[in-house]
This record gives sequence, C-alpha cells and structure tokens, in this order.
Amino acid sequence: MTINGAQSLIRTLVGAGVDVCFANPGTSEMHFVAALDAVPEMRAVLGLFEGVVTGAADGYARIAGRPAATLLHLGPGLGNGLANLHNARRAHSPIVNVIGDHATYHKRYDAPLESDIEAVAGSLNGWVRRSARTEDVGADAADAIAAAQEPPGKIATLILPADVSWGDGGRIAAPVPVAGPRPADPAAVRRIAKVLTGGEPVALLIGGAACREAGLLAAGRIAAATGARLFAETFPARLERGAGLPAVERIAYLVESAVQQLDGIRHLIVAGAKPPVSFFAYPNLPSSLVPEGAEVHVLADAGEDVTHALEDLADLVAAHTRPTLQDAVRPEPPSGPLTWQNWTDVIGALLPEGAIVADESNTSGLLLPQATAGAPRHDVLTLTGGAIGYGMPVATGAAVAAPDRPVVTLQSDGSALYTISALWTQARENLDVTTVLLNNRAYAILRLELQRVGAQAGGPKAGELFDLSRPDIDFVKIAEGMGVPATRATTAEELAEQFRRALAEPGPHLIDAIVPPLL
Repeated sequence: MTINGAQSLIRTLVGAGVDVCFANPGTSEMHFVAALDAVPEMRAVLGLFEGVVTGAADGYARIAGRPAATLLHLGPGLGNGLANLHNARRAHSPIVNVIGDHATYHKRYDAPLESDIEAVAGSLNGWVRRSARTEDVGADAADAIAAAQEPPGKIATLILPADVSWGDGGRIAAPVPVAGPRPADPAAVRRIAKVLTGGEPVALLIGGAACREAGLLAAGRIAAATGARLFAETFPARLERGAGLPAVERIAYLVESAVQQLDGIRHLIVAGAKPPVSFFAYPNLPSSLVPEGAEVHVLADAGEDVTHALEDLADLVAAHTRPTLQDAVRPEPPSGPLTWQNWTDVIGALLPEGAIVADESNTSGLLLPQATAGAPRHDVLTLTGGAIGYGMPVATGAAVAAPDRPVVTLQSDGSALYTISALWTQARENLDVTTVLLNNRAYAILRLELQRVGAQAGGPKAGELFDLSRPDIDFVKIAEGMGVPATRATTAEELAEQFRRALAEPGPHLIDAIVPPLL
C-alpha cells in the first residue's frame, strides 16, 4: 500500500504508543489532518490556542508517563505554545512536537508565515530535526519518540515541510528502543550514607521521580532513621501526597521562608533535584538558597535512577526503620464569607480519593498544602517553569490521560485568562475536570513582588496594572459560553455545596469562587 509522509508519521507514532495528538493545525498540516481518518487508533484533541495544546501535552505526559504528540502551525504556532513548553521542559515531560512548515520549494519566497522554526524549538534544549524526504519521515518520527523518552524526558520537535508530508513513498518505522535511567554511582551512595551518620545537620531535597510513592517511602525511612530534614523541590512536576504517605514539606517560594527552612544545615543532599535557588533576584537577599558553608552532595541527578538510589541509601542507613506516614485527617468545613485562608479548608475537607490536582492557585493557595496534607491519596501537578497559564491546559491533558480519575484545577483568575479556552476543549471532550476559579480580581502576586524587589511604593498608575476590575470579569458567563456548567460561590458553604455537586456529576464544571486578595 502506498502511503504519504503524513500517514507514515501517524502510523509510526501509534506503533510506538503515541496515540493522542493535541492539535491546532493550519494549512501546512492539512495532510496530517486528512491522514487521521485513516488511522483510527490516533485520538486527535483540538485546542483553540497553541498554549492549550502544549500545556495539555505536558499534563498528559505527567500522568501517563509517556508522550503525546502536538500538531502546531509553523513558527508562530510553536511560538504561541512556547510558554507551556517551557513548563514542560522544566517538568521533564516527554512530548513529540510536530511542526508543519512551508513546502521546501516555497521557503525561498519568504512568505508571511516564514520563520526560523529551528531557532524557536532550539530554545527548549531538546531534540530538533527537519524531515527532508518523504521516505525518511517514519524513521525521523521514531527517533523523535525515542528522544522524547530519553531519561528524564525532553521535548522532541519534528519539523514537517508540507511537500514532504503530502509526497508518496512514506515508510512506517518500528519503535526505537529507549534505555531506562542510568544507575546512580554506588560510591556516591556510600559517601552520602557516611554524611547522614556523621552527626552534622543534614537536609535531603527530592525531586522528579523521587516525589512518587517508592521514592517518598525511601526518603521517609532515611529521614526517620537519621533525623535529616526532608524537603521536596518548590514546584515538582508530580507529587504524590496524602494519607498513608510521608508528608514532605516543599521548599518555599519566598526566599526569606526558604532561608529559614534550610537554616543551620551543614550538608544538603539532592536526589532528582537541583540545589535550590530563588525565583528572582531581590535586593539584599541570596540567589542561592544553600546556606553559606553547607556542602552539596548529589545522590542522583534527574537522568539517573533516583528511586533506586534512595532505596539503596535507605538500606544502608535505615535498614530497620519505617517512615513516618501522614495520618488521615481533614479540616473541619469552614463557614462564612470566603477568604484566602478558608477556601483551602473546603478543598481539604472534600478532595476525593485519587484526585489529580492541577495547582495554579498562586497567592491564594499559600495554605493549601496544610489543608490537604491528610486528605485521601492524590497527585499534585505544579507550575514547574513559572510561566503562568498552565493550570487549565495541564488539567485537560491529565484528564485525557486518566479518564477514571477526578481532576481538580485550582486556578487563579489572572493566570486563567492566558489559556481559558481550555474550558472549550474540556467541554468538547467531556472531561471530568472541576475548576475552582479563585477570583480576587487582581494580579495579587505582582502586588507582593512590587514590595519585595525594593521598588518605590506604587501609585495609582502602578496599581492599575495589577487590577482586574473595571470591568469585573464574569467567569461564569465565559465558562457557560464555552459549554461548561458554572456557578459562583461567595461563602464557604456555597463553595462546599457547589464543589461537592461538581465532583458528583460527570463532565467539566467551573466554580467562580470570590476570594479577597492576600494584598
């Protein structure tokens, strides 16, 4: 059977287990779109904005543990999706980007959408290739899939010129074998065991795969046996938590708080994480959060088998020790008007077993970790790269990856507006996503940062840039206009009743929770 380049690409993707494609196509991708009907195994999910497409691919990868594909239109389409690809890069999410381009013979005419796609894709520090011949497309796709899954995961971008896509002579390629993570250095494990038993204050900072159950249990054993302080990175890609698992404190976002957390340690052991740094530079505050004079020890980097390294280390220093596990405990349901302090107790009181929480609550969510610590087991996905507008797209992809699990998006209002069209995709795909929209009518984080960077007190003009009122944004109407049932809550009782009802009903829901700002 004669097939074209696009058909060979899709069949190669499906043959390697990549059977979901989040897409926002254009003219250059029409042969890929047409080929979808010939490959029923591929699920195509339309996003109305490329940032939704790329964020959904990130969320899918974090939960499924394998890549989805994206389909984007030339350089500008890739550019529109870059912020959430940046977050995906920081999360080590495996993603296969398929970027359509002009036909090879058309590029010399410098048409309006002509751009340097390689330069844009190269900023993601991943794998980039341009298919030059139709007969090579399948092999290029197989290489892209393997590259994306190379530990710890990366973004692979395959550029597909239109004539290479439509040309006949495509060949389906077999999957390329992918090696697992490298083993950690046994000598490093032994050295760090001596550090842990040396009598000096130690902190253990975990990230990546170590934030899953097996890694948490091993790290918990180590902490219980040695007295080491146990922390997780500030924004883990996926953190398993809740009753029955070791409770792990995350390194604080605020520099001042992080410095207090690590105060007094003489040794910092990093396992699947990097030594912590501040998000931004602040006057008279350190950029490195490692205490002065403390020694950093690398147990395993992100590309190494950090879980087994922690288990081996635990066998050396905690052979007969059990980790301290979080008790099952929920906050009492609050009452009265919603505040930035009490809405988290509503979530903690009602969060269901097995939930996936996409957390972009920002300043409104400072108390969320405490409120949900003893809730039933759940996963938390966080803003790994700091590029806002990730919450609803990531939740969309997570719901595609795990249709049997409830997905909860805790979404600040300012960040929501970047990618709010994700609601439309959730409605079209009938995804079980409940969005709690934390509406404080402000970029509250910027009010905080204005003070912290040492800028002069902002006057009315500065305040205008942080204010999201005049007019107030009606998120209920926006959601309903995109096909998502929506309600508004102003009290803790209303939020509890609406959250409970949304969780019980299939499909997407949005709750516009009116929460006063922190500042």
